[in-house]
Amino acid sequence: MKRVQKQVQQKVIGILSPRFQRMFLILLSIVLQFGIYVVLLVFFSQYFVYFYWLCLAVSLAVTLFISTRKSKMAYKIAWIIPILLVPLIGGGMFIILGGVRNPYYHRAETQRTLKSQLPVRLSTTDLMPYGPDALQQAWYLGHTAKCPAYGNTETAYFSTGAAFLPNFLEELERAKDYIFLEYFIIAEGTMWDEILEVLTRKAAQGVDVRVIYDGVGSATTLPPHYPDQLHRRGILCRVFQPLLPLLSIHQNNRDHRKLCVIDGVTGFVSGLNLADEYVDRKERFGYWKDNALRLRGEAVWSLTVFFLLMWDHQNTPSDFRLFRPKALPPLKRSGGIVVPYTDTPNPSDTICADLHLQMITKAKRYLYLTTPYLIIDETMTAALCTAARSGVDVRIMTPHIPDKKVVFAVTRSNYPTLLEAGARIYEFTPGFLHSKTVVADDLYASVGSCNLDYRSFYLQFENGVWLCGDPAVLEVRDDFLQTMEVCQEITQNDCKTLSLFSRLLRSIYRLFAPLF
Repeated sequence: MKRVQKQVQQKVIGILSPRFQRMFLILLSIVLQFGIYVVLLVFFSQYFVYFYWLCLAVSLAVTLFISTRKSKMAYKIAWIIPILLVPLIGGGMFIILGGVRNPYYHRAETQRTLKSQLPVRLSTTDLMPYGPDALQQAWYLGHTAKCPAYGNTETAYFSTGAAFLPNFLEELERAKDYIFLEYFIIAEGTMWDEILEVLTRKAAQGVDVRVIYDGVGSATTLPPHYPDQLHRRGILCRVFQPLLPLLSIHQNNRDHRKLCVIDGVTGFVSGLNLADEYVDRKERFGYWKDNALRLRGEAVWSLTVFFLLMWDHQNTPSDFRLFRPKALPPLKRSGGIVVPYTDTPNPSDTICADLHLQMITKAKRYLYLTTPYLIIDETMTAALCTAARSGVDVRIMTPHIPDKKVVFAVTRSNYPTLLEAGARIYEFTPGFLHSKTVVADDLYASVGSCNLDYRSFYLQFENGVWLCGDPAVLEVRDDFLQTMEVCQEITQNDCKTLSLFSRLLRSIYRLFAPLF
């Protein structure tokens, strides 16, 4: 009985999801538009020419409006096409689904908080030993993104979810003051049961335990009113933009971040969520490949500030002074630059996209990327192709077993252009690849929540850590090379074997990729 109820719940939630809402609105708009055409032709044919000119005027006006928007050209084109098809209804569809980015996000206030709480710490002199390219990237993150660089920070890289979990539980046990968790997905299961047992016990000891999860990401994995259940355990909980049974202009902007902060001295960032498949306790699409990075030291304060800003979203601002760590632990290893960063859906904030572009364009010898989704615009494609044509060893790793078939088709549609330029592409054959990493030249690396797709770059809250000269950089590189041994390399011949219909369908998918 419970199984049937859960299946019904999942179907209902699926119907209410933003993706379904987008598809429903698009189909409804097309039907309504052509319905109007038919009615006019049959009953009011004498007025059809006036209706035609009205549609043309509306299409032109909305198209001009979209062209002036501060967004990528591919995103504009993806909207202009359906608006030309359904001009009268398409404008409203654009306003609901793509015209406004999170009206409740107050960028100016957030920027002021980041600037005041995260002042630039390392000078140009501190960064110059790593070269001018490193200096430019750190400068961008520190001054534009308001995410400063730190020294005095120890890192530990975990190449799998199974390796991450024991250490994660151990660090939670050490908490004395507070534990902050922010994840896109939290799912009931053995992993969460173990974590929840520790959190409950720590809350009973007086530790300030807070949890944030995304209302869409966790809609099918947690029961309704789950925050009430956590509150009864002494755990504070907030749901980021809960899934609502109505159309909303901000349902498209999700909290995709994955981070944990313990006492302001230890932190975790990762690609993985808190669910069994991420630590290989439940088989889903085969073996699940993911990763995580642990920080200990000064850089963890940035993660603390990121969490509190999200916790304060539409709520009373926190007193950040209360969460300053009393003392930092002794470090076992350090020696590099660590920059925790965050990104928002605001059109003025393209931190993740800009950082990826910088790492691509500044790579000299090699560039290795892992991503579950490869849905990139012309700028990113051109940068990767230029790097490959310039002699940089560009390798991209994606899943062989998809979790979303249409998205997988769009990912594969990008292969031919990259392969022709000289890039090498590998598909992870044992199962699903979910890690999101970039590593270049044994000098730079990035680990975090950001996929190589439009949603992560422009529509979601994301976070990660940029590393320079840190021991973890080589660990990310080695993880890529070891994982490559169980991958299938994709060649241009593999792309040519597709039928004409499949290639045409992929081209259509790619055209509308920004809307997925």
